[in-house]
Amino acid sequence: MSIVENRKAWHDYFIEERFEAGLSLEGWEVKAIRAGRANLKESYVVVKDGRIVLLGAHVSPLATASTHVKPDPTRTRTLLMHREEIARLVGKVERAGYTLVPLDLHYRNGRIKLEVGLAKGKKQYDKRAAIREREWNREQQRLVRSRVAQG
Repeated sequence: MSIVENRKAWHDYFIEERFEAGLSLEGWEVKAIRAGRANLKESYVVVKDGRIVLLGAHVSPLATASTHVKPDPTRTRTLLMHREEIARLVGKVERAGYTLVPLDLHYRNGRIKLEVGLAKGKKQYDKRAAIREREWNREQQRLVRSRVAQG
């Protein structure tokens, strides 16, 4: 079940592979995410010191967050993956010019997981072509629906 989706990632990148990673979260963050107060729009994933971290993801704290904790909504969160997966991703990012993009925050067996995409950036003309194709598909659907309604 999806909590938050990063739709902008599909517009800006060609997603070639997808990986699921756990997140190192604090208690107030889990409560806020379960309440639907997370945003992945301006976030990105980078490799730091052999670890993969999520930067810029915004989790708005609840008003009922603990009094002794000072919540930081955009703190750096470590992604939890197997060492072999991390090594493979680091190699692709450093050598092949790929980038890591957060795609989706979702539940898996009661735990909050992040889907990360291994992606290549789109050029402006690629984005325009994708929009043109999407609009053409919509027009085809309209034509099919109008034909079915008539006949």
